[in-house]
Amino acid sequence: MTDILVTHGDMRRLGYCNRGAREWFARHQLDWGLFIDQGLPAPMLLATGDSMAEDVVAAARERIASEVNDGR
Repeated sequence: MTDILVTHGDMRRLGYCNRGAREWFARHQLDWGLFIDQGLPAPMLLATGDSMAEDVVAAARERIASEVNDGR
């Protein structure tokens, strides 16, 4: 499977608020604007070693699996 692109929608599905997420992105020196516009590759988020990143990547994997199963 190619790199998973994690989106803002994946984050929101977990109930993460934008304010807290922006702070998290700043703390990990990740580009919030790029994330909102395009998403970020899962390895970039996982490189933080943070459990929140692991959770949102898992949500993205579930979304992609669901899309594949729905024939998208």
